[in-house]
Amino acid sequence: MGGFNFQNVNTKSFFISACGVRDRKNQRKSPGEINKKWNCECDIDEEEIMELQSDKSELDYESSKIDSKTDSSESSYKRETWSRKADFILSIVGYSVGVSNILRFPYLCVRNGGGAFLIPFFFFIIFCGLPLFYLEICLGQFSGVSSLFVWNMCPLFKGLGYLMVTVSALMSWYYITMLCWIIYYFFNSFKNPLPWSLCDQSWNEAGCILSRLSTNTTIVNCSEVFMGHNYIQENGTYTCNVSNIELQTAPKQFWQNNVLHISSGIEESGNVQWHLVICLLVAWILVFLCLMKGIKSVGKVVYFTAILPYVLLTVVFVRGLMMPGSIDGIIFYLKPDFSRLLDIQVWLEAGLQVFYSLGPAWGGLITMSSYNKFDNNCLRDAIIGTLADTLTSFYGGFVIFAILGAMSYEAKLPITEVATSGPGLGLVAYPEAINKLPMPQVWAVIFFLMLLFLGIDSQFGTFETVCSGLVDAFPQKLGKRRILLTACLSCVLFLLGLPFTMNGGMYLYQIGGMYLYQIVDWYAASLCVMLTSFLECIVIGWIYGADRFSRDIHLMQGRPAPLIFRVCWCIVTPAIMLIAFIMTLTQYQPPTYEGYQYPVFARALGLLLAVVPLIPLPILMIIQFLQTPGTFWERLQTLLRPSKDWGPHPDHLKEDYQNSYCHQSQNVLNYMTTNIFGPPTCKL
Repeated sequence: MGGFNFQNVNTKSFFISACGVRDRKNQRKSPGEINKKWNCECDIDEEEIMELQSDKSELDYESSKIDSKTDSSESSYKRETWSRKADFILSIVGYSVGVSNILRFPYLCVRNGGGAFLIPFFFFIIFCGLPLFYLEICLGQFSGVSSLFVWNMCPLFKGLGYLMVTVSALMSWYYITMLCWIIYYFFNSFKNPLPWSLCDQSWNEAGCILSRLSTNTTIVNCSEVFMGHNYIQENGTYTCNVSNIELQTAPKQFWQNNVLHISSGIEESGNVQWHLVICLLVAWILVFLCLMKGIKSVGKVVYFTAILPYVLLTVVFVRGLMMPGSIDGIIFYLKPDFSRLLDIQVWLEAGLQVFYSLGPAWGGLITMSSYNKFDNNCLRDAIIGTLADTLTSFYGGFVIFAILGAMSYEAKLPITEVATSGPGLGLVAYPEAINKLPMPQVWAVIFFLMLLFLGIDSQFGTFETVCSGLVDAFPQKLGKRRILLTACLSCVLFLLGLPFTMNGGMYLYQIGGMYLYQIVDWYAASLCVMLTSFLECIVIGWIYGADRFSRDIHLMQGRPAPLIFRVCWCIVTPAIMLIAFIMTLTQYQPPTYEGYQYPVFARALGLLLAVVPLIPLPILMIIQFLQTPGTFWERLQTLLRPSKDWGPHPDHLKEDYQNSYCHQSQNVLNYMTTNIFGPPTCKL
């Protein structure tokens, strides 16, 4: 991009570009003009440039023996690239846009001030989400390696790569349980009548009501109707007193008693539910088929899985607008309560939603962008990916609250009583609304197919992060065995996911699933994501240097990183991340499920799962220090410099890059100024 001729790069022209020459019009300049500008920016003369080119001792990275994960035999392994630019764009859109955009974001808006919630949400998008999105795409594209090895740029923090892969592995392990439930609902959507629209089935209990959406709900003597169950029917006849019985809708009883077969607590795990085992197997088969050939296969699948959800979402939205009360739901969704902006919890929830939805610091963005061509337009892709995620969340709110408004209108209930978050909205509240639509099977198929595509795209990103990390670690052994690797990982994670299919699966899902889901979604994942994002900014902004990273971007695209991003990487984003990380720790509360309080061992296990991804970070720091020769200060200096194999991934650029980069001694103030704003320029 930008007219940079990569085929004819020589050491001197590369060195000038890497040290900050900004040729925005990409015009050729005479050596005298280039040297004049170079001397102005870097304050060294041509003789010193030649000395740096010929003297590699200035760039002797002793950590190369420790950090390099490749050998001479691995040079034959060639990494793939995306076939088309659209493959990558649709992949990052699918990765970022997930089920939480539809089932969680609208609920957060209602709970946190309606339209006023958009203020902190867009604040985090602009000053944290987009800068980190752009940073990770540039980082992966420049290095051409997965998130596991990209931190060779600063060997002291190599543990960040293992942290990212561990978090992605945990997410791949439990997140697919949501897809398992959606697939079960999808299969049942073809039945007539819909199984969650009935109260006379074997899984129904006392107090079953067909719907909250009718004011004509009455009760019959269920002890004579079937199996001694109290049965509530909309027939205008009151025949028994159920004042001591908790009323539950048919969709809720289908969810708890048929889908989950939920037990009374985590202490009673029960037996494996074979219908969920089959759905879990189907989910992993879908993931395997889409990812078995890596980006070559997923690059084709995303044209369907990333685009179709928007078509289905629009169909549902149009149908929702045709229902009475839908406009009231949309008004309720957008009506601002600015007093809620004074609550720090509102800002914290906005930040968590941005990071969980966009997916920075999980490793997926770095991994997928590592398959880009070297001159791909990173800024364009970052803006598209961020906008797609943000606008989908906003648009999804209109869709969901049009339906919830109609439910509220018919049931004569406040929307706050109808709206729930997470699985409760998608698998209980919405199926209840579907029951009232004409041809409910059609709308059920459309809705759950949309959720399936949204969820499986996000699964692609986390699972690919794990696979690519292993391939990069053992390229000669696994590079040509990608199908076998994908199959083995899918089988392992399928077996590890079997506890989620037990009677206590919901509770196990809360400790290993729902509890882990809340911990990862709210505390554990946010704990890792925010800490990782903070360390990313520190490493790239100050240790590696935002100025040097901007030069790397200049090398790829013919222009440096915009100033606003450098300011965010160095100051704004890490400050926000640190504050959010501290607030997350101080605001921690253990989860509950419909009044059930988890025992101490369950909460302890949940906290352990939250800490596990952080363990590699200090361990690898210690190992690096022990293996690096020299005094403490010499070891620290060595480990804070990029390893010998760090550089642009095209082979014809890497050697010049390693031999030509200059390290300048500056005082602290000059270093900070140059790092944020770039070197001073002079007019030629």
